[in-house]
Amino acid sequence: MLAPEDVAIAADCLDEAERTRVQTGLLSLRFPGMTVDDAYAVQAAWVRKKLGAGRTVIGNKIGLTSKAMQAALGIDTPDSGVLFDDMLFDDSDEVSKDRFIQPRIEAELAFVMKSRLKGPNVGLIDVINATDHITPALEILDTRIVRVDPETRRARTIIDTISDNAANAGIVLGGRPMRPDQVDLRWVGAVVSRNAQVEETGLAAGVLNHPARGIAWLVNRLSVYGQQIEAGQIVLSGSFVRPVEARHGDTIVADYGPLGSVSCFFE
Repeated sequence: MLAPEDVAIAADCLDEAERTRVQTGLLSLRFPGMTVDDAYAVQAAWVRKKLGAGRTVIGNKIGLTSKAMQAALGIDTPDSGVLFDDMLFDDSDEVSKDRFIQPRIEAELAFVMKSRLKGPNVGLIDVINATDHITPALEILDTRIVRVDPETRRARTIIDTISDNAANAGIVLGGRPMRPDQVDLRWVGAVVSRNAQVEETGLAAGVLNHPARGIAWLVNRLSVYGQQIEAGQIVLSGSFVRPVEARHGDTIVADYGPLGSVSCFFE
């Protein structure tokens, strides 16, 4: 286990990187013995710093839900992070050019909960029953940790990603909200364009065969720590497209067909 003082140091490095927009080095390289549990401990320490600075938790995100992304990192399980109030953007919002370091965009479904969801032994139907509505979303990813160490050329690992609050940085909600039983969630699709050029397409079935399965996984994982998802919170269920780089001057639009569209502009 990572020593408490090292957990605090790692959280401080991430917090400073986000504030200064200067990335920190690989935690997996600095602390070679780090485990997944250590990474979640670092994430939790960073979450406490944000809460102490006045932030409010509005939900959670689930990442690394597709087979392709899991294979790329050599894992067989998703990861998760925490959403805060200052991460929320409205549809068609402009994103300030000095807000993020290396932003990327993913398309996914957001579940807005109507009742508390607490594990263990939560399944897909439990998630559907606890959901008020689903709505199209864009997740803005950012990395406060370098993607590749410049000296060793080692790439970041799942340890770095989890520590970095699962790389989440923003969420844009839009489109047409729908009850979860009004649509076959597996067949919800999105066409993601950058500056009117199609970059990615995908179906929500790419998220663990059904986007609600990721939420069930999250709730059961949180129960180990005595936590749960509360009514009114937002849960990003996991991307079903590869991340799209968001450069200065880019307009990103995700067209969800019958569910409408959601977009944002990067100054």
